[in-house]
Amino acid sequence: MSLHLSIITPDQVIFEGDADSISLPTPDGEITVLPHHIPLMSILVPGSMIVRRLGGEEIFAVSGGVIEVDGKAVRVLADTADRAEGLEEEAILRAKAAAEKLVSEKRHDVEGFAEATAILDRELGRLKTVRRRRTRRASPPAGS
Repeated sequence: MSLHLSIITPDQVIFEGDADSISLPTPDGEITVLPHHIPLMSILVPGSMIVRRLGGEEIFAVSGGVIEVDGKAVRVLADTADRAEGLEEEAILRAKAAAEKLVSEKRHDVEGFAEATAILDRELGRLKTVRRRRTRRASPPAGS
């Protein structure tokens, strides 16, 4: 038994397919959704999303959005979503530094500060995802 997963951003459908389980970042921590999960709606926060399927897993960096679960399908409407293998740590570190600088410059501008903080949160989520993927690739398979 599997779940149908859709990861959708304003620009495109990032992923459409079946999954055995899906782990998602929420304000209350990471949740894992399995087939027949109770109906659920939640906020998506910046972080790593792990899609497990027969034969392996795929990791995505996601930013804010909404999650909808109905027991048979999971729909993730994200502001941004990137496949972990397409992310480069060096570029993320540069973007993170620029976002940190912007946050400090916009301290007294409420709108600018909120936007800069959102950018920084997205970059921190991407950085976490890249590092999580690297750690998982370096770990030996279970049962070895």
